[in-house]
Amino acid sequence: MAHARDRSEITPDILLRAYSVGLFPMAESADDPSLFWVDPEERGIFPLDRLIVSRSLAKTVRSDRFEIRVDTAYEAVLDGCAAAAPGRDGTWINARIRTLYRALFDQGQVHTIEVWSENGLVGGLYGVAIGAAFFGESMFHRERDASKVALVHLVARLRLGRFRLLDTQFVTDHLATLGAIAIPKEAYHLLLADAVARPADFWAWPKGEAISGVRALEAL
Repeated sequence: MAHARDRSEITPDILLRAYSVGLFPMAESADDPSLFWVDPEERGIFPLDRLIVSRSLAKTVRSDRFEIRVDTAYEAVLDGCAAAAPGRDGTWINARIRTLYRALFDQGQVHTIEVWSENGLVGGLYGVAIGAAFFGESMFHRERDASKVALVHLVARLRLGRFRLLDTQFVTDHLATLGAIAIPKEAYHLLLADAVARPADFWAWPKGEAISGVRALEAL
C-alpha cells in the first residue's frame, strides 16, 4: 500500500482532486492531527449490478422497519462511524477528517444515508460523490441489519442516478458477503477515470422524498 503523511493544509478542493486520481486520506487515530494519503495496490469496489441481497435482508428492507433519510444528520453519522464497536477499538476519523468532509457536505459532495427507528439513528454511512463515482467512507450500525439496509438504499439510489463506480477502499469479509470485490490498482484507475468524467444524479430520488424498501429493491 502506498501512502505519504501530510501535515500541510489540505483544502476541500485538494481532497476532491485526490479522490479523482485514486487517493484517499486516513489518520492513524482520532487523536493524530496528521493525515496520510492511501493508494492501495488492490482496491475494493461494489459492482453496482451485483449487490448481494439475501432473502432475510430483502425482507427487512421491504418491511420498512427502518426509516431512511438522506443528508439530514452529518455529525451524528460521523459520530456513529467513529464510535468503538465490536472488533474495532478506535477510529481513523480525526478532527481534520470531520472538518474537511463537513465542508464537502455543505458543498453537496458528501452524502449521508441514515437509518432511523424509534430508538433514533441506528445506522448509516457516508461518502463522497464526484461525477458518476461514489466513494464510500464508513458505515455503522446499532441495530441488526441497519448498515446493510443503508447500503441497499445507497446502491439503489446510485443505480437510478446512473452512477458507474462505488468505491469501498478495502474489502472486508463482511463487505465480501454483500458483493464487494478487490481489483488491481491499474484496473481501478481506469474505472475511476471513466466514472468521474461522466454525469450522474445523486438526487434522482428528490431530496426529502420518502423511499420505500419496495422501491429500493425494484431499483436494484
